[in-house]
Amino acid sequence: MRRRGSVAEGNSLRDLTERAIHRQEQWRGNFLRVFRDRVALPDGGRAEREYVAHPGAVMIVPLLEAAGGALHVVLERQYRYPVQRTMIEFPAGKLDAAEAPLTCAQRELREETGYSGRQWARAGVVHVAIGYSDEVLEIWFARGLRAGSRQLDSGEFIEVFSASVAQVQDWCRSGAITDSKTLAGALWLQNMLNGSWTPQWRAASSAPALGNVRESL
Repeated sequence: MRRRGSVAEGNSLRDLTERAIHRQEQWRGNFLRVFRDRVALPDGGRAEREYVAHPGAVMIVPLLEAAGGALHVVLERQYRYPVQRTMIEFPAGKLDAAEAPLTCAQRELREETGYSGRQWARAGVVHVAIGYSDEVLEIWFARGLRAGSRQLDSGEFIEVFSASVAQVQDWCRSGAITDSKTLAGALWLQNMLNGSWTPQWRAASSAPALGNVRESL
């Protein structure tokens, strides 16, 4: 007996594509735009879809060797106004126009934390809010960290700290960390440590001049 609603029926998958018939911009901000589209449904019907257009973003999982060789990660505490909470997060930021994701990752890590990474590895992507946004976020790992000066934007208040992998995992289980991108980064970190994912490390494309730097990893 075949169950209704199964992913595959027989040897083929049903085409569920919705095609835009008409697009109307509802609102434009500094970097976000809101659209309402009229779409054609797979069964020939019509519907409206409202969504936020986002330029894309990156998140960095910075690996730091603590005293005694234990692996720590660099994290941030930042107040997020939409949820009215101070959140624990991995460093992240949006792409500038025509900016490559790795370039963005290197810039954001340096600006927010002061660290630059000697080696980088791309983990994957996260679609952050598929029900109402087209935002795609790339996850990058950085190691060989060198400490320098931060370059925070005006109005940006971020506390930088490090924590052990075990502490991060505990915060994910307890609900102290609820940010979706950070939860995804913690999963990739776990995959790396248990051997189910092997990072393909590459040298940083550029290394900013930093005074009195310290190296790790």
